[in-house]
Amino acid sequence: MGVTELTFTNDKSASRYELRRGDELVSVLDYRDNGRTIALTRAFTIPTYRGHGYAAVITERAVEEIERAGDRTVLPVCWYVADWFADNPAHAGVLEGQRVR
Repeated sequence: MGVTELTFTNDKSASRYELRRGDELVSVLDYRDNGRTIALTRAFTIPTYRGHGYAAVITERAVEEIERAGDRTVLPVCWYVADWFADNPAHAGVLEGQRVR
């Protein structure tokens, strides 16, 4: 069986990013957006898919999407997201309180 592509989407109606492997949902990242700041509140990987780095993938893709848009800062409410930023300091410029306005 070949490698299945990962698909990243932003389900704005549910306030969550989704990561799918083929047709299967593998990870979600919930958020709250107040128009200035996006609070990343919970990273969750479906238990059968844990241990494959999907939480890191979805967090990275969400942060990159927020950075590209350039109109919001990030508040890492979820412990996993906070740890991800600690491990990826190149993205710290998007953090709430770090951005020069």
